[in-house]
Amino acid sequence: MTIARVEMVADTAVGADRPDDRALDHEFAAGAEGSLERLYRSVSPLVHTLALRALGDATEAEDVTQQTFVSAWRTREGYDPDRGSARGWVVGIARRRIADALEARTRERRRLEAVRDESPPAIADPLAAETERILVRGEVERLGPPRDQIVSLAFFEGRTHEQIAERLQMPLGTVKSHLRRSLLALRRGLEAADASL
Repeated sequence: MTIARVEMVADTAVGADRPDDRALDHEFAAGAEGSLERLYRSVSPLVHTLALRALGDATEAEDVTQQTFVSAWRTREGYDPDRGSARGWVVGIARRRIADALEARTRERRRLEAVRDESPPAIADPLAAETERILVRGEVERLGPPRDQIVSLAFFEGRTHEQIAERLQMPLGTVKSHLRRSLLALRRGLEAADASL
């Protein structure tokens, strides 16, 4: 689903505010106890549905939903209940978080393609190939936990980000962040090792 379609669905759903929403709007803006929970119960199904339709991944949709409400609560001072409903304001935040997630996905794909494109050609010499394997394994071990385990699962076992997150019981975003930093560290380590040979 495109961002434009997400916005159309969101606009239709937000227009369905109930009369008791106005009281919640003012309570949320004031930071009243329980207001975030009530707002979450009211609009989180919509936010999750929009994220799931746009991203096509349940784990990413859950992450976006959580990020949306954390951001809403932290920035509630910028919300004015006289200018619109809290539901609409939260959906606006969700739109931005969905766009951020799509952009991050694109950046990650480009990074992985760049790493693949920069990989050296296959080594015909068996001794050189074994030396290369030992060097790479050593650099991976040097990353330390949990990064060494994440990289091993991703590249040596061919696991997806979701499978790694489930196996290590980590949030998907944390796994992706560790993997991105690990690839940069591996690249620096391997370049330094090449320079010293």
